[in-house]
Amino acid sequence: MSDTGLSRFLGGSPAQVLLRLVFLSFVVGIILSALNLDPLDLIDMVVTFVERLWDMGFHAIGRLGNYLVIGAMVVVPIWLLSRLLAMGKPRD
Repeated sequence: MSDTGLSRFLGGSPAQVLLRLVFLSFVVGIILSALNLDPLDLIDMVVTFVERLWDMGFHAIGRLGNYLVIGAMVVVPIWLLSRLLAMGKPRD
């Protein structure tokens, strides 16, 4: 794969992407630490969610819909804002 193909896949040069990922990982680590969460807690939360989903059966489908709506209330505005901000930037 050529450098331009790799850069296109990564969304920038490998070094820039690595720096962005390191910075974002640091920020998310601070936030998770402030919330008193660690990776094992997050894994345990996912496992507990899947177990509850399995145990509740069809009632869980409604709850899953609630999770989808709650998540979309955060994700969609952030995505829309990022797309609007990207419109002002010139393309490479």
